[in-house]
Amino acid sequence: MKRGTKITLGIVVAALVGLGGYVATASPPLLLSHFDAVMGGGKGAVQVLEAEGFGDKGQTLDVWRAADADPANKRPVLIFWHGGGWVKGARQDYAFAGRALARQGFVVVVPDYRKVPDVRFPAFVQDAAQAVAWTRDNIARYGGDPARIAFSGHSAGAHTAVLLALDPRWLKEAGVEPGIVKAVVGLSGAYDFFPFATKRSIDAMSSYPEPAVTQPITFARADAPPMLLITSSEDTTVRPRNAINLTKRLKDEGAVVEMINYQGLDHEDVVMALSKPYRDKALVLADSVTFLNTHMSPAPE
Repeated sequence: MKRGTKITLGIVVAALVGLGGYVATASPPLLLSHFDAVMGGGKGAVQVLEAEGFGDKGQTLDVWRAADADPANKRPVLIFWHGGGWVKGARQDYAFAGRALARQGFVVVVPDYRKVPDVRFPAFVQDAAQAVAWTRDNIARYGGDPARIAFSGHSAGAHTAVLLALDPRWLKEAGVEPGIVKAVVGLSGAYDFFPFATKRSIDAMSSYPEPAVTQPITFARADAPPMLLITSSEDTTVRPRNAINLTKRLKDEGAVVEMINYQGLDHEDVVMALSKPYRDKALVLADSVTFLNTHMSPAPE
C-alpha cells in the first residue's frame, strides 16, 4: 500500500467480500469505494438516487447528500464528473467521492457520459451539459439549491467541468444559462494539451475540425466562474503544466483563480485523497470545500 495507508488485512478481506464474485473485474475506483465504505467513509452520507436517467442518449446519474440533511433546507450542489481518459470509468465507481463531498454539506450529482470508441468530442461534453440541465430542473426535490451549482471532476472529468464553465456553447446548446455555475474545482485536469500527443487524446479529440475548441485554455476570460485548479508534482498522466498554463492565462485575463500543486503526489493520488483510507495523502477534500464554500454564497431571500 502507498504511504499513509492504514488498511488491515481484515478490512481488505471485508471489502473484497462486499464485491462478491466481481473482484477479478472490479475497477480500482470501485475497489476504493468499497474500502472507503468499510473504513467508515459511508457514514453520514446517503445515496438518494441511483442510475437515474437523464438526457436523450441513455445516460444515468447518482445523487448523494448528507444523512442528516433536511430537504427543506436547500444545500449547495456539486456536479462531479469522473475521469478515465474519455475511454473508461463509471459513476458508481466514484461513490467514495460522492459520499465525501456530501458529508461536507453538498448535494452531489455524479453523472455518467458516453465514451470513446463509441463517441468522440464533443459528445461527452454534450452529455455533461445535459446533466447540468437535469440538475437545474430536478435537484430541489432532493434538497439541493439550483441557484448554487458548482462543477468538479478528475482528469478527463476535470477537462469537461472546466470546458463547460469556460465555453458557453455547450450549456446553451442544452438550454442552460452559462451563468448557472458559481465555482469550479478541477482535479488533475487536461486544459492545454494540443498538439495531441497521446493515444487517448488523439482518439478522443483529433477528429474534431477545430482543435482549439477542445482546449479549455482557449476560452479563458475575465468573467469565468471562480476556479481552483489542483495538480501534483509527480503527475505524468496529465502534467502540471495544464493547470499552470490555465492558471496564468486566467490571471492574465483578470479572472478569479487559485492553483495548488501537491508535492509528491501522482495523478491518481489526488482523487484517492477524497476517500477516507487515503485522506492523509493531502488536503484535497478540505481545500476543495474551503474554496467552494467561499464562492458559493447562499441564494438571496
